[in-house]
Amino acid sequence: MNWREAEAAFDDDVLGETTLARMFDESAARNADAVAQRYKGGVYDRSLVTNGVVSAAPDGDYAGVTYAEMREMVRGLAAGFRSLGVDAGDRVGIFSGTRMEWAQTDFALLSAGAVVTTVYTSSSQSQVQYLLSDPGASGVVVENAELLSRVLTVEDDLDLGFVVVVDEIPDGSGMAGAVRDRDDIYTLAEVYDRGTEAFDETAYESWLDERNPGDLASLIYTSGTTGQPKGVELTHHNFRSNVNQCYRRFGPRPDKTGGVISAGSTTLSFLPLAHVFERLAGHFLMFAAGATVAYAESPDTLREDFQLVRPTVGTSVPRVYEKLYDAIRSQAAESPVKRRIFEWAVDVGQAYHAADDPGAVLSAKHRLADRLVFEQVREALGGRVDFFISGGGSLSPELCRLYHAMGLPILEGYGLTETAPVVAVNPPEEPKVGTIGPPLPDVEVDLDQSIVGDQSGAAGGDVGELLVRGPNVSDGYWNRPDDTAAAFSDDGWFRTGDIVELRPDGYITFRERAKQILVLSTGKNVAPGPIEDAFAASPVVEQCLVVGDGRKFVSALVVPNFEGIREWADSEGVDLPADRAEIARDDRVRERIQREIDAANENFESYEQIKRFRILSEEFSEENDLLTPTMKKKRRNILAQYGDQVEMLYDPDADTTISK
Repeated sequence: MNWREAEAAFDDDVLGETTLARMFDESAARNADAVAQRYKGGVYDRSLVTNGVVSAAPDGDYAGVTYAEMREMVRGLAAGFRSLGVDAGDRVGIFSGTRMEWAQTDFALLSAGAVVTTVYTSSSQSQVQYLLSDPGASGVVVENAELLSRVLTVEDDLDLGFVVVVDEIPDGSGMAGAVRDRDDIYTLAEVYDRGTEAFDETAYESWLDERNPGDLASLIYTSGTTGQPKGVELTHHNFRSNVNQCYRRFGPRPDKTGGVISAGSTTLSFLPLAHVFERLAGHFLMFAAGATVAYAESPDTLREDFQLVRPTVGTSVPRVYEKLYDAIRSQAAESPVKRRIFEWAVDVGQAYHAADDPGAVLSAKHRLADRLVFEQVREALGGRVDFFISGGGSLSPELCRLYHAMGLPILEGYGLTETAPVVAVNPPEEPKVGTIGPPLPDVEVDLDQSIVGDQSGAAGGDVGELLVRGPNVSDGYWNRPDDTAAAFSDDGWFRTGDIVELRPDGYITFRERAKQILVLSTGKNVAPGPIEDAFAASPVVEQCLVVGDGRKFVSALVVPNFEGIREWADSEGVDLPADRAEIARDDRVRERIQREIDAANENFESYEQIKRFRILSEEFSEENDLLTPTMKKKRRNILAQYGDQVEMLYDPDADTTISK
């Protein structure tokens, strides 16, 4: 039996047709003594710790909560939310970073019958107002004093019956007085205490029983990069179906020897739980499987947290894998000798991974590279990683191969908020770098070729807009009937808006978002994504935005990797200024980046090659509103901010390589 037949025939207690609340409750009963969550000490002033609901973790280290303990917390919180007036179908917001309490609150609200609507911590006051008013939220759970302040600033435009704060509100925060003077603001611990006093198991079971899989579970708002955010309606059935589909691919099937997500797995969660990818892959799927979910202190402490948690599996977006590789490479470049060894090992690893039959000599080189370099890399990530999953954007094939070469396979997948989210992902048994894998079980795919015409892809498959159908697909958008109608074909296929190749082997290759295809004035269509991804493993280019829509040729805005630039300068004896803006204007830096662009251009057709570029001194980030919370480029915002730079790229008299 091959892996495709095995996943279709797979059966397990984890698989089911229940609501998410029942799914968690059943998993907690099966895995009562196993560790469900690990949380780090010295990071938050947790109200649940202050009131003694959970023990304080040691500063800088992790403590754990078993499934039995988490189940009791979820039940107490669910009863507490009911005592605050939450009823079946009420919308309640969660406005918090990724942490233990987010997960407990999510399951508690779902168990109470609520519909959870999520808000990113980076949301501005106006965004908070919209994301809570559009769904008609009756309450909101916020993380801390800062986020509480953002909610209270716009509360006159909302209809909130209560606000719950996860952390204790410190004196001097400006919020402590407001909390003391009001009877509609509670700490999470107070909600738990109310719930434990009022808890009745018969009533609790009735709350779970009265919710059906077809009921709305969550509203997750799109990023709004192409317009006003839309609330995607996701039912319990949508999420539960996707858990089943993913578990068939990654669960502990009898045919598997690796690449498993099960009760023995541990993951490190750090992506926003407000986003559908982490909500499904790092939350619903993991808790259904009985795995352990540990919560990173922050994205900036990942290397430390990997060492402490020692995860077996990780889910992330391409940008994090790029940053992680930059850190690995930077550490390896501490001396010229180390840098040369690392570069040799990477070359060997790539050759070994690409070879159908590596032979004795290449195999011996790979064993040496593994002992000298790759083993240390794996140990730096805890030494237990079986595989990573990448989603939420396109991953550079070159970077993916590098991770495979280091014994840290990245399985790239694809999904959207509207598909709850996973549509396709590479199977551990047969990963194919450069693809997003074959569709999951019970996911149907088709193409609309009208956008691109009749053309074949590099693997000989058809190319067009990906259409999706399956039990994980949303029915539409909250109070947006016109948008809902436009999102589906006449015969019920969801239009993804993404151009892909359906390969003859059943795998899918992502090409580009249809709206981001550049149409040159010459009539040529250019997908910017693969060109930008070509710099993912570059030691001197941090970010690249390709432009050229309506122009004669392709150009780019380039953000240097300033640490990599300084390492190059030190190795070459080049004396650079300290200021980033001055570095970006330096002719020698321009020439170094030109060489990098020339190398990347060799892999593209002449009309796809970057002809001109300008160097920027500021990185695209969430803080400057040039990246989404899941680290995708906000192309519209970048083009608006650097519009004058783009115009200069097409001014024949302008110096087209000097930064702002």
